[in-house]
Amino acid sequence: MIAHAPVAPRQGPSTPEELLTVPQVMARLQLGRSAVYDLLRTRQLALITLGRARRIPADALADFILTRLDQEAA
Repeated sequence: MIAHAPVAPRQGPSTPEELLTVPQVMARLQLGRSAVYDLLRTRQLALITLGRARRIPADALADFILTRLDQEAA
């Protein structure tokens, strides 16, 4: 039997599986639509625009949450 080493997660740009819609971000942050769009407009939360669709990388959401936690702890 051959043992395979675990494959490390790919580093680099987000894949479609890692891109969230505005309603998904609303649900995860338990915020309303306007609040999420305000975060996007003020660039507190990064986004990718594909035509008229907006997608938020999951990593950007995680970074936003960690930053807010650090600010609250200070």
